[in-house]
Amino acid sequence: MLTNVLLPLVLVGNGLAAGVLVGTLLGAWQLMAAAPAPQYVRMHAFFATKFDPFMPICLVGTVVGDALLAALADHTGSVRALHALAGLVALVTVTVSIVKNVPVNKWMRTLDPDRLPTDFDDRDPRRYWGFWNRVRSFLAVTALVANCAALALVL
Repeated sequence: MLTNVLLPLVLVGNGLAAGVLVGTLLGAWQLMAAAPAPQYVRMHAFFATKFDPFMPICLVGTVVGDALLAALADHTGSVRALHALAGLVALVTVTVSIVKNVPVNKWMRTLDPDRLPTDFDDRDPRRYWGFWNRVRSFLAVTALVANCAALALVL
């Protein structure tokens, strides 16, 4: 019973979070990376506020759901291990977001695009933020693959 309710919710949450991250990576990020600094600051501030709290809720829901499935679902050890792996990878995704991307997002919201700091070119976070966004995109998709593999073993 637990699996019948929780597994679809985990798959939806994990899929939505991975989709947001991959969509950002393939779409918005390409535009932001090529933009002049003032336009980049405007776009970053815009996009950074559009996915909160949606994506974090999806990721945290994935972590909690996978932990419950790993601990409580009455399936084989392989299925439980895949849920544990997916939950752990989703937790690393959350950690990367909090430690690496969120501080940049907060700093970007403090900037006036028409009056950027004189050292902005030296502090331009695009390469740093972009790298960590690729990492967390890969991680979220990896968690989704593990969850899908668990579902395949259940079916």
